[in-house]
Amino acid sequence: MSTAPSPPRFEPARIIVAMGVSSSGKSTVGTAVARRLHAPFLDGDRYHPPANVEKMRAGIPLTDEDRWPWLEALAGALTQAADRKGVAVGACSALRRAYRDYLVKKAGEPILFVYLHGNRDVIGERMARRQHEYMPATLLDSQFATLEPPAPDENVLQVEVTEPVEAIATHVVKAASHLRSFKRKQ
Repeated sequence: MSTAPSPPRFEPARIIVAMGVSSSGKSTVGTAVARRLHAPFLDGDRYHPPANVEKMRAGIPLTDEDRWPWLEALAGALTQAADRKGVAVGACSALRRAYRDYLVKKAGEPILFVYLHGNRDVIGERMARRQHEYMPATLLDSQFATLEPPAPDENVLQVEVTEPVEAIATHVVKAASHLRSFKRKQ
């Protein structure tokens, strides 16, 4: 009999959300996963109300009150996309457990979160190399301060940001093999 730990089991979900701090690769990984699943990809940044965008552009961290309407809009859009195609993939920081729980509650169904884990140095180096419309590098410390890494009882798959994107996408799709049974409307 093997003493190796068994692979983690995930609650079947039609919605997958790549999560993590800014510059962890949420949009890149989410797009790669969506492409492999022939699923729509929804970037959470597009669901921020204008007031949130202006706060971030000014270097002001968002509060919980700023985030709730954004998370609700994203959850609704992900659910609608999954209803149309059988599966949907999104990108959202989902930094705190309360935000992840809220997304699940508003979606009305399980969500598989793909936690893009990386240390401050790696993420900071990535952020310095990229240009974001409204997320200045000065907000990275507030992102790490807000981050509550997912707990073992959450529906989550943790991957390292230092892995190649295609390797991460392959790992996610294998972990979500139940999605092959969903009939996607093409």
